[in-house]
Amino acid sequence: MNFAVLVFPGSNCDIDCYKAVEDTIGQPVSYVWHTETDLSQYDCIIVPGGFSYGDYLRCGAIARFAPVMNALVQAAEQGKYIIGICNGFQILLESGLLPGAMLRNESLKFRCHAAMLQVENADTPFTSEYKQGELINIPIAHGEGNYYCDDATLAELKANNQIVFRYEKGTNPNGSVDDIAGICSKNGNVLGMMPHPERAVHELLGSADGKRMFTSILSTWREKHGAATIG
Repeated sequence: MNFAVLVFPGSNCDIDCYKAVEDTIGQPVSYVWHTETDLSQYDCIIVPGGFSYGDYLRCGAIARFAPVMNALVQAAEQGKYIIGICNGFQILLESGLLPGAMLRNESLKFRCHAAMLQVENADTPFTSEYKQGELINIPIAHGEGNYYCDDATLAELKANNQIVFRYEKGTNPNGSVDDIAGICSKNGNVLGMMPHPERAVHELLGSADGKRMFTSILSTWREKHGAATIG
């Protein structure tokens, strides 16, 4: 299974994502610069956190027009696995691959600490090795992680079981509507989340709860493609 980690000017979690793939599942992984126009060789594409293009205008608003984004949209349409983390989630929202938008944290402060998430949908390629309703410890680091959508969109997210993670009740760190920490596309192959699973892959980091996100992706891909196709 081949992984890509997209890199925009201002990305700063690309190395963390690359190392997380190496350390958790040992699969081939490559950095892909924002000027690339072909992602056909990759099975899973990670859009990492950071401050793409300095977060000028709006978080993810400039990255949305990078050449690689056309290829990312094509990959999503082909059913490939795509995960956007923090700024990557913001980019997926700006590109229209996921619904909604990000606002500044209600506190108007950058929040960087451990966060408890509840797994709301354990039936996605990214969460298959978690239990429904399980609480997991995944850190956050963001200033604009206040997820917003209108009532109609929220009702649709609930109806389609697209809410994948919520912050544990009473601990919402940013004011996100309905405590949402992560959502997926209707067909489940695109995930966006503000917390950083790549920073929670070993107990030395304070939690290993993020490791199962990467093992879930690999297990689901193997199940879908069969052992004979695994390189």
